[in-house]
Amino acid sequence: MSRTVTLILLDAAGRPLGALPPFDVPQPWWQEVHSIVDTVQRRHGLEIAVLRLVDADRPAPPGGHVRYLAQAVDAPAVPLEPATVDLAPHPLRQPWAQAGGPARSVAWATGELRRLDRRVTAVAQRRTWNLSAIWHLDTDRGAAWLKQLPPFARHEPAVLRQLPSVAGLPWDTNSLIDAPLLLAADGHGRMLLADVPGQDRYGAGEEERATIAAGYHPVQRRACGIVGELVAAGVPDLRGAGLAGWIRDRLAGHDVSVAAGLLDGLDRRLRQVVDCGLPDTLVHGDLHPGNVRGDAGRLTVIDWADSFVGHPAFDILRLTEDVGADAAARLVDAWARRWRTNLPGSDPHRAVDLLRPVAPLRLAAVYAMFLAGIEPDEHPYHVHDVPAALARAAAL
Repeated sequence: MSRTVTLILLDAAGRPLGALPPFDVPQPWWQEVHSIVDTVQRRHGLEIAVLRLVDADRPAPPGGHVRYLAQAVDAPAVPLEPATVDLAPHPLRQPWAQAGGPARSVAWATGELRRLDRRVTAVAQRRTWNLSAIWHLDTDRGAAWLKQLPPFARHEPAVLRQLPSVAGLPWDTNSLIDAPLLLAADGHGRMLLADVPGQDRYGAGEEERATIAAGYHPVQRRACGIVGELVAAGVPDLRGAGLAGWIRDRLAGHDVSVAAGLLDGLDRRLRQVVDCGLPDTLVHGDLHPGNVRGDAGRLTVIDWADSFVGHPAFDILRLTEDVGADAAARLVDAWARRWRTNLPGSDPHRAVDLLRPVAPLRLAAVYAMFLAGIEPDEHPYHVHDVPAALARAAAL
């Protein structure tokens, strides 16, 4: 599957110019823009920054014919086609989706790297959508990444600052799990990260997932001791009964009838989870192998923007989502043994069973939060995710 792209261009001052002729790129996922930038540079010799999604010919990603708004650094020499686009400001538009926004963010990152005695030699825009904007920066002392986050995800730098106190980075030399190194953050969504070598571990099998779970366990075990500091630093507090209220608040206005029974019994269910005896801790929130990067020698857990303080079972449920039932059961059994060793008398298996339908219910609330925090043009990214997650929750 590929994607057909039309770019509506703005000039350096933010004035509309017209649209480039449509072209195809191999990556179907709408938020991935590096192939768009590269194709325009190669075909037209034009340096651009993709700002945001305008519309698409299908209701949700991936693929299809997608139109974006982009800003050109120089006047294009290629003839442009007439195009109309609404340039009216929107209160939920992210800074990187506005004319001049990418340039301001890259300038901030360049300045921070200069302060760290690192000279930027090349910049490549990699992703832009409602959840983040990401650039890869080459420097004379290795690569770095610029990531910019919306308000509902801006606690990620706070988590990365706290992680060293969890295990005293560099973490235990016998651990296979590491964390990204935060180089700088501006307090308004921008942060600089050191490069993480290796590959994202999409498609990891049971053995590698077992390694991830075993290496991640000491992190969660030790993070139990700093939940107060995490919450004070802005990490969402989804402990115990607070999770039920958080879910209901975010799902207000959505059709939740398919999961009405689960929602009605949610408070009682969460009280039963507390009785299982496991402590609250730092939860990654999206611990699938694609958010683990590296190789067999060292793995780094990346993308902590969905993290929260809550029950540790949410992460093992996410890590075992897309494997067979037998493999998932073995991974959960090993996870439960580790917690029972730390906390004799606890009942990790029962906690997992109780939270199994709550995990997609929480995810439905997360998607609803995304929709409430982004402008309507970008709703296709998530509008179908809320009912789909609710249906999964009701089926468990």
